Amino acid sequence: MIVTLLAGLLLFLPALGACQREAEAPPAPFAMTEEAMGRYCGMNILEHAGPKGQIILAKYDEPVWFSSVRDAIAFTMLPEEPKDIRAIYVSDMAKAPNWDKPGADNWVDARQAFFVIESDVRGGMGTAEAVPFSTEAAAAAFVKDHGGGVVRFDAIPRDYILEQQAGSDAQTPSGEVD
Repeated sequence: MIVTLLAGLLLFLPALGACQREAEAPPAPFAMTEEAMGRYCGMNILEHAGPKGQIILAKYDEPVWFSSVRDAIAFTMLPEEPKDIRAIYVSDMAKAPNWDKPGADNWVDARQAFFVIESDVRGGMGTAEAVPFSTEAAAAAFVKDHGGGVVRFDAIPRDYILEQQAGSDAQTPSGEVD
């Protein structure tokens, strides 16, 4: 009897492990629509140039939208924001049509992306941006044109994201001065 129970338990355990791994898989990103409003600015995110972000929390069926990648990363660093994050997606600028129209459904997992920081471009909210790419080669090509350096998500300096950005003569990739 005990042998039969143990054999049944051994057959059940792999199935339980598979269910648990399936439950841990991050949800797919949402397509950006005209209803997407920025968490911090309260504005339609389509009205801003540059890469965007979305965070999917465990307790909601809709993403939290961000007008800039910098804002999305800040959300993960701020102690007062929820920590039940299931997924963080950012615009994949390697696949973006252009800076003004970063794309509605070309998302990359932020934890897998390559970010260009300290470049000469400004994000959609007029501040320094962490420009995301799905490949290191695309990020390196951006650095050649706009300066800065390439880092991974966990290496983005907290001060770069959270400190107030002073105005400068930074440009958008189209060459316009902010």
